[in-house]
Amino acid sequence: MELFGFEIKRKQPPLPSPIPKEQEDGSVVVSEGGAYGTYVDLDGTVRSDTELINRYREIAQNPEVESAIDEISNEAIISDPEKPIVEIDLDAIALDDNVKAIIEREFKYILELMEFNIYGWEIFRKWYVDGRLNYQLLTKGSEANGIQEVRYIDPRKIRKVTEVGKQKIGTQAGTQTKKEYYIYSSKGFTRSAIGAQPSIYEHGPTVRISEDSIVNVTSGMTTTNGKTVLSYLHKAIKPVNQLRSLEDSMVIYRISRAPERRVFYIDVGNLPKMKAEQYLRDIMTKFKNRVVYDATTGETRDDRKFMTMLEDFWLPRREGGRGTEITTLPGGQNLGEIEDIMYFRKKLFAALNVPLTRLEPGEGSYTLGRATEISRDEVRFTKFINRLRARFSMVFTKILGKHLILKRVVSPEDWKLISNYIKYRYSHDNYYAELKDTEILRERLALLNEIDPYVGKYFSMEWIRENVLRMSDNEVAEIMNGIQQDIPLLQQLQQAHDQESEQ
Repeated sequence: MELFGFEIKRKQPPLPSPIPKEQEDGSVVVSEGGAYGTYVDLDGTVRSDTELINRYREIAQNPEVESAIDEISNEAIISDPEKPIVEIDLDAIALDDNVKAIIEREFKYILELMEFNIYGWEIFRKWYVDGRLNYQLLTKGSEANGIQEVRYIDPRKIRKVTEVGKQKIGTQAGTQTKKEYYIYSSKGFTRSAIGAQPSIYEHGPTVRISEDSIVNVTSGMTTTNGKTVLSYLHKAIKPVNQLRSLEDSMVIYRISRAPERRVFYIDVGNLPKMKAEQYLRDIMTKFKNRVVYDATTGETRDDRKFMTMLEDFWLPRREGGRGTEITTLPGGQNLGEIEDIMYFRKKLFAALNVPLTRLEPGEGSYTLGRATEISRDEVRFTKFINRLRARFSMVFTKILGKHLILKRVVSPEDWKLISNYIKYRYSHDNYYAELKDTEILRERLALLNEIDPYVGKYFSMEWIRENVLRMSDNEVAEIMNGIQQDIPLLQQLQQAHDQESEQ
């Protein structure tokens, strides 16, 4: 409608985005159904995830991979009897101190529900190997009491489903997420028994669980199409298989080439083929000797019934050549060469992001010296551990957020604003952390000693505290307060020293 040159029309609702939201949790994306609901194909995708998880757990049993996983888990989760494994850090959030105290108390409660101070190492290892971690949050009685139980779910038995529907407004069409939920099967999504049709997969009765009651934390790595979540062990699958094949072939080669075997050249003259073979078999039966150890009786016996190619070779020789001859076939001369195995072993360790000096015996040791002696691999490994901790900490943020919202401590809108600024402090090795802090302080004091003649001329005290000593505002205020309290004591000590000097 037009009025006085102005056009008046009904406000149009905002158009939905034509770009669907990316699903980085490996959920099955399906189209919204009609009157008969939605059909979810659980065969291909779930089967792929299950096979991947089984493969990850299988290669985790490899001795080299297990050592690397233990090294990563030991570095990420450190148990200290004097303090908890992980603490929440709310310094970057502008909240009331009472609210911060409540959040810290509820975070400790969440750790107690997860029994993290007891099973933290095992929980982290499961997440690292499988590439995903699933918990069901249970409430008992009133929801205002918050979460009462946190229950672990095997990732092979649960699958997230995202229904995507299309909405059309005018001439514009967009895509938006409609529903998200989980499907759980107590039997898991596995292939049916042998002999069944290849397209049939048994998963037992499924239960539909709301998305709010499940906490899902993945590794953040997916396939190129983004449909399958990968573990940090995925890039180690090929090196593990190559290393296994080489080790098996080396064992087979050494067993077959280690003994020295005899070669019998038997002169058969100009006998026909059939008689020459019979004559050769008679000679073999006559001269072969096999000493066998009987493990049941502890005796040795001469067993002529069996013949193996690992011992002797029998070859006929025709008339006109040399006569019967017995020679020795030497064993393998390169049985000690394992350079190719060591190559794939190092390649496997590189795929696991673990420094070689941590896994190879005798390659390296802990350096308790200056920071300049720390290798580049150790620095890279530390950054890798920090990334793992940051990703794994999402499980605390998700569980804590749902718990605080249920207890009406914060609103969902406020939690979205503050959750990005929550940090977590993990326990470190006290001895090595103390050495590092001591060295840093020593270097700062040495620099302060060099710059001291220029204080008040080129540099101010505030600039030195901020850029040389790297003190925060709270540390500066605390130190200045302590200095003010120490002034009377220092004056008393000076007076006592002066009196002793006069006497």
